Amino acid sequence: MSGPRSPRERLAYTPTIDRPALSLPGDKAVVVWPVVNVENWLIENPMPRQVLVAPTGAALQPDVANWAWHEYGMRVGFWRILEAFRSRGIRPTLSVNGSVCLDYPRVAAAARDEGWEFMGHGFVQVPTHKVADQGEMIARTVGTIADFTGRPPTGWLGPGLTETAETPDLLAANGIRWIADWVVDDLPCRLQTASGTVLTMPYSVELNDIPAIMIQHHRAAEFAERALAQLDRLAREAKGDGPMAGAKVMSFAIHPYISGVPHRIDMLEGLLDALLARDDILFWQGQDIHDWYLGTDDRA
Repeated sequence: MSGPRSPRERLAYTPTIDRPALSLPGDKAVVVWPVVNVENWLIENPMPRQVLVAPTGAALQPDVANWAWHEYGMRVGFWRILEAFRSRGIRPTLSVNGSVCLDYPRVAAAARDEGWEFMGHGFVQVPTHKVADQGEMIARTVGTIADFTGRPPTGWLGPGLTETAETPDLLAANGIRWIADWVVDDLPCRLQTASGTVLTMPYSVELNDIPAIMIQHHRAAEFAERALAQLDRLAREAKGDGPMAGAKVMSFAIHPYISGVPHRIDMLEGLLDALLARDDILFWQGQDIHDWYLGTDDRA
């Protein structure tokens, strides 16, 4: 497959001060895009991440302790998160390994039945660089989600935000229209592929419970404080008259085995309540953001 390869060939550099000020319905300031990441960790594989380092300092397989840490999220944590969103009338995006539909159908069905949007996240939780046939993996993920939900996903987030040079071409060839791995702006941007233009989506690597809590080792409260601080700033910029004016998008990302545990779920619920108390935001899913942006005059 031919096509542009380097990020600079795919994604034109456009500073935010050169982008037109966009408007949202109801004169809102910021779109809030919640993302719940649900993954399938295979016990026969190295664990995608660890909460416990092996006593010898060397990773061991099978890694039962870290597999079970994640499995708690699928058995318990996910259901706390589902209720937190359901009871507040918020429908997030589900970033989901395709095989979750097969190995955890109860989880996938609950999200589907609540109207959560499914975003492809690989077939199992393995870095894209480690997949022998990336095109087959993408096609299988899209097909499995389509079979389970009745519609193919139009969005994609690589496991661990991983991509190779040809990933955008392969995604676009399989019907993906927006990709969340390119965390480059507070708005979508146009990304060139061999199958036409797709959008980048303003996902977040800092409003994310893995870096904030498991890597940087902050208390759970830091996650909510960070999200609300970012929202306050974006809203002020959006409604100001300076070069940063115009609508913005803010995402935050959570995982059931981290934010769904008993000592953190109150934090998530409090964050959602604080967001709902505002009158200057919209809760949208990824496709909503995609469709709104394509209806604007911004060509970045």
